[in-house]
Amino acid sequence: MTDINVWAAIGFILAAYAVVGNDALQTLGTFINSNGRLHWSVLFAFAGTILVVTFTYGFLEHGGDPSFGRLANAKKYPPIEHVEWFHAVPALALLFLTRLGIPVSTSFMVLALVATMNGLGSMMQKSLIGYGLAFGVGLVLYLVLAKTLEARFLRHRDSEFRITWVVAQWLSTAWLWAVWLMQDFANIFVFLPRKLQAWEAFAGCGVILVMLAFTFANKGGPVQKILKSKSAVTDIRSATIIDFTFAGLLFYFKEMNDVPMSTTWVFLGLIAGREYAFSFLLKNVTPLAATKMALTDVCKAFIGLVVSVDLARGLPALVQGQPIWEGANSMVFILVLNGLLVPVGLFLARKDRVASAGAAFSLAAAGAAFFLFPLS
Repeated sequence: MTDINVWAAIGFILAAYAVVGNDALQTLGTFINSNGRLHWSVLFAFAGTILVVTFTYGFLEHGGDPSFGRLANAKKYPPIEHVEWFHAVPALALLFLTRLGIPVSTSFMVLALVATMNGLGSMMQKSLIGYGLAFGVGLVLYLVLAKTLEARFLRHRDSEFRITWVVAQWLSTAWLWAVWLMQDFANIFVFLPRKLQAWEAFAGCGVILVMLAFTFANKGGPVQKILKSKSAVTDIRSATIIDFTFAGLLFYFKEMNDVPMSTTWVFLGLIAGREYAFSFLLKNVTPLAATKMALTDVCKAFIGLVVSVDLARGLPALVQGQPIWEGANSMVFILVLNGLLVPVGLFLARKDRVASAGAAFSLAAAGAAFFLFPLS
């Protein structure tokens, strides 16, 4: 039976802060940006209420499992029998990368610690499908909206805070925040037993609320810089459309199966598709600039993925003498992933056409490998 020792508690607290702080970018970022005129405590009270209601529903619906059943497959995501100090290191690394403003996937950084290579492969496949579908939805949707609704928004700033748009945005945020929590509670509660007593579960919920309050007081933190670099995200009407679309995508993948996935990759795909549509129709950014922007976000997310795999496989090997890989296929796969950091790092350093092409090719090869390379 998994116990809750001091390292489990530390890992949980670090994960709670890093997950909430990092994912404010994708779930609550547009809400924070477009409601900057309100005091942070008002926004926190709203988001905190949604969190408590969603948590309570999940805890009761899944018989004491606060992860909404995302970790129920013990073959792919076995419980940690005894949490030790090195189990908390990935959560600490996630916290560090979050403070640097890097859009790291919390699912990979934290869940790679418990996932088998087969489980990690399933997570990555679902996340890549999520990125591709979100990119397509964002591109098509905004090819329709860029010169209609979005252009109208730019011309009529005075109607931004009409009550209908304010209500619509808060409703879309409530849905998005709830659906995201159903996906990502697993990333926080992975350090604790799969089934919790009510007092344990709600004490954990209280810790998350404290971290959420700090995030709102800090206006989302450094990761918000990525969102603010995109087109028209502070307009409450544009934010409503983004949130509603993102929530619909997450709900679709939640219903697809119980495999955990990176909601960060879905969000980055949606925003990238949106930027491309704007570059084609509104000309406020060139297609080349949109490409570099999307590639920069994916490269940073890829670095987080590789770091998470290295920590998850390397730490138990160093401390407990466990094998780093599960067979020859896993060995080759991990070595290739680390090798691809070279062209990715070169692109982030230079961002010229040659470096961009090299990074794009490397990322495409890595994505194909997750579908074609057998991981057992």
